Amino acid sequence: MKKILYIAYQPYKWCIFVPFLVVSTLFFGFLTIILVPLTNPKFASYICGALWSRLNGYMTPMMVSVHGRSNMDKKQSYVIVCNHQSHYDVFVLYGWLGVDFKWVMKQELRKVPGLGIGCEKVGHIFIDRSNREKALESLNDAKKKVVNGTSVIFFPEGTRSRDGGLGEFKKGAFMMALDLGLPILPITITGTSKILPADTFKLMPGKAHIYIHSPIDITGYSEKNIYELMEKTRKIIASKL
Repeated sequence: MKKILYIAYQPYKWCIFVPFLVVSTLFFGFLTIILVPLTNPKFASYICGALWSRLNGYMTPMMVSVHGRSNMDKKQSYVIVCNHQSHYDVFVLYGWLGVDFKWVMKQELRKVPGLGIGCEKVGHIFIDRSNREKALESLNDAKKKVVNGTSVIFFPEGTRSRDGGLGEFKKGAFMMALDLGLPILPITITGTSKILPADTFKLMPGKAHIYIHSPIDITGYSEKNIYELMEKTRKIIASKL
């Protein structure tokens, strides 16, 4: 039955969804170039990013359920730490999380037409993972943007999960939380790996869930026991997988 549904979905995917994705990405990417100087990066990010994500989510179609929204204070800045299973995690977070944030994303995405220029204009953070000095410089610049309710999002696994499990975490997000004195907000996303599995374009309609956990107070943590903080966050995120 799944194979029949997959075959039946292909004409829609290639003839309707993919052209819509390309056109909407270019349109909203370049719209940010106009909106940022006329308004501000926060407004442009919300209008262009959230609308782009929701439209492409609905066009897939993907339905999203949000759990635990009351755990999040929109006036508080967080270091948001989230698992990563699919490119569709971007649509889920941008479209349904409902707070202003900056991405920490790999430098290669800067080259994607529309998406790259749009992300740059609203202040997202590109990391050159092949150059440690440049990566640290980018993270230091990012710290200036995480204020007044604007958060920063990390995928601490560093890449998408290929088997649905939760990979080992890297320290970058946790070091930033300690440096800035900000709480960590763990988030779990499920369902996106079935909509678009990693390393494929086997796209299918589906339902995703986003679980917003209670923030983690970093008081009492330091670089000496940072691995305890990482493990605590990892267990919370894994609890909903």
